[in-house]
Amino acid sequence: MARAFAERFYRSKAWRRTRKAYFESVHGLCERCRERGVVRAGEIVHHKIHLTPQNIGDPSITLGYTNLELVCRDCHAQEHPEIYGRVVEQRVAFDENGNLVRKGCDEVR
Repeated sequence: MARAFAERFYRSKAWRRTRKAYFESVHGLCERCRERGVVRAGEIVHHKIHLTPQNIGDPSITLGYTNLELVCRDCHAQEHPEIYGRVVEQRVAFDENGNLVRKGCDEVR
């Protein structure tokens, strides 16, 4: 959910093109999950440096690949607990043989 000052930016052609191209450049996979050895579809192109009224006009912040990462909803919720209010733990992963394994129980922290 975009803040009021960023709504116009998120509707722009420049953002839609950048988002699509970035998504494809990381093969549609959540980058944070991949770092932990988990293969999971990414859904949200996230700004590492969060957008503010002061930096919304800076293309290196808004459209630069170095400030973007593709994340799944759970990883995005971990980044923004102030929005989502709770964090869901990752419940599956792959072991050293590539087998899918459950991690812990289905608890929310």
